[in-house]
Amino acid sequence: VAPGTRLGSLHPSLREELGLPDIPVFAVCCHDTGSAVMGVPATEGNWAFLSSGTWSILGKEVPEPIITDEALRFNCSNEGGYAGSIRFLKNIMGLWILQECRRYWMEHGRAYSYEELGAMAASAEPFLACIDASIDCSDFLFPGNMPERIVAFCKRTGQKCPENEAQISRVILESLALECRATLDILERIIDGRVDVLHIVGGGSQNATLAQFTASATRTMVVAGPTEATTVGNILVQAMASGEISDTTELRQVCRSSFPLVVYQPKDACAWESQYEKYLRIRTSAG
Repeated sequence: VAPGTRLGSLHPSLREELGLPDIPVFAVCCHDTGSAVMGVPATEGNWAFLSSGTWSILGKEVPEPIITDEALRFNCSNEGGYAGSIRFLKNIMGLWILQECRRYWMEHGRAYSYEELGAMAASAEPFLACIDASIDCSDFLFPGNMPERIVAFCKRTGQKCPENEAQISRVILESLALECRATLDILERIIDGRVDVLHIVGGGSQNATLAQFTASATRTMVVAGPTEATTVGNILVQAMASGEISDTTELRQVCRSSFPLVVYQPKDACAWESQYEKYLRIRTSAG
């Protein structure tokens, strides 16, 4: 059933039991990422999305599936979206590594909020080291003593080793931003076009330090928010199906007008470009 189809009404027995009126039931973009992409507050133009959470998904809406040898080689996917659109995307590492570090530190009596870890990372020494933040690197995929694994990786690859929570957090967030750059480069090559704006939605959009690092690493303007894009996209598709919103353009305008959005511009381009070259070398040698 296509998203935006009215399926019927809430069953009379449920309406009676719950004391509810005649509520219409619509099919929505049933994959959570599908609904999240509908909740992206984009304007017209060449934009991409990053659904950011424990794991992240980076992609772009395209009119038709991209089925090429290069798309296969880089393990990209085509998913169906609203009105026959396609989400061309790739799964990448999200905030899992930082979450595991935070869990380990909490177990050892050092409790930090994500906001505190972001602020600590922002004040720490830049480009001390980097880790392989690709989803193919098994070093950081599983639960455990993540801080120790990060230090071991840096030592194994001949880099300076982070010595405290602030430095470890910065290494993680910088590496995630650089991995986003590597993946965005792949997507741009496959679609043969430059992305002008990257929209970060989901829980990870609240991490201001990561958002700024991502803007700088990718050399792209980043727009962060809304946090609950999946819920937003779900609701707005229903509003469009019921005729309260005319089309996708208006839907995204409603989204832009309804939620606080934060814009990040690239900074320190030369330094990030140099670190990106190092990151690619480290990732290749570590693999």
